[in-house]
Amino acid sequence: MKRPCFFAVTALAHFLFTGFAKAGPGEQTRMVAAQPSWIVATPQVELALTKLGGHMAPVTFFRDSARPVQPYHISPWQGEKHAYPVPVLVPLRGDFFCLPFGGNGEPVNGEKHPPHGESAGSPWQHVATKKAGDVTTLTTVIKTKVRPGTVTKELSLVDGHNVVYSRHVIEGFAGRTPIGHHATLAMPEQEGAFRLKTSPFKFGMVAPGLFSDPKQAEYQALLVGGRFTELDKVPLAWRGPAHTDLAALPARKGHADLVLLLNEPGDLAWATATRGDEGWLWFALKDPAVLNGTLLWLENHGRHGLPWFGRNNCVGIEDITGHWADGLAASLAPNVLTREGIATTIELSAARSTAVNYIQGVVRVPAGFLEVKTLEFAPGQVNFIATTGQRVTAPVRHEFLKTGRL
Repeated sequence: MKRPCFFAVTALAHFLFTGFAKAGPGEQTRMVAAQPSWIVATPQVELALTKLGGHMAPVTFFRDSARPVQPYHISPWQGEKHAYPVPVLVPLRGDFFCLPFGGNGEPVNGEKHPPHGESAGSPWQHVATKKAGDVTTLTTVIKTKVRPGTVTKELSLVDGHNVVYSRHVIEGFAGRTPIGHHATLAMPEQEGAFRLKTSPFKFGMVAPGLFSDPKQAEYQALLVGGRFTELDKVPLAWRGPAHTDLAALPARKGHADLVLLLNEPGDLAWATATRGDEGWLWFALKDPAVLNGTLLWLENHGRHGLPWFGRNNCVGIEDITGHWADGLAASLAPNVLTREGIATTIELSAARSTAVNYIQGVVRVPAGFLEVKTLEFAPGQVNFIATTGQRVTAPVRHEFLKTGRL
């Protein structure tokens, strides 16, 4: 059989992945990985936001350099025709906002939310794309129906920064709910290529219920309900070594696991993923008074049902307030976390809006900078300090987390 021309196949793939779609007035749109998406850019960063579900990816950092970085995962089934079991799987990629966060399998007070909420799987509407000074902002909105409310998404880029500043303003949707960001990074096949590090946490715990069920062609490696205080000493379910290191990824091929880290209180909390062999690290910053946990979704070819088929290799670094990914019912009920005084919901009011501010970005690191030890904050900048003592400084307006202003 004659092999098709490589260049023809490449050209077709490029068209299918990034073919342009019609743009409405005032909008910049493109078809990206089978999803109509809004585009916003500065010389340093370009991001795509899907109209369906408001998923942010790809994001190209350092786009003005010879070595741009695209850290986010895009699910491998994009463009395939399946009877997708839940809406969020259709565009699944990058970072998206979840309200309510989690599976939401059980109705609560007459509400039956889709997994990760309407905000993650229903269409958003474009409001504006504007530049004011050195800040360019894409604004979109969604009106929820299951529990009536409005969510306004503002994604801002600052000239000279390799950073995305996210702000979600919730109006209505009154009552208690789990909430979160679902940032998902692409993983290479090379084991241990990434090193994770977070700000101090009280303790970590593997999901207390079975996350990956072999009856559903899913497999997990970590001990159900296993508790730990160090990321490199997490209990395994297997016979043999008692513990494993979650800081080195990817690892434990053929398994999918879910782990929650409960942040220590403070002004800021952070997470980093360092790709030392490629000379960069990804980071996320948040206010732990709003999002009090970091959920790690460790997906290394561990799911074999539709549409996964054993293809997914990614890590979700998901900043949330909630009961793992179990959704509204489990987060509202008394549970293992609330019994220790840890909130698994936030209270939303019909009388006032609630803002969730979040920061994600990428920093170049020098040779030998393989793992973050800590972060230091100064006005308008963040210092990233390696375990080797190396230091890298980047412009980041981290004050935005408290003020919502750039």
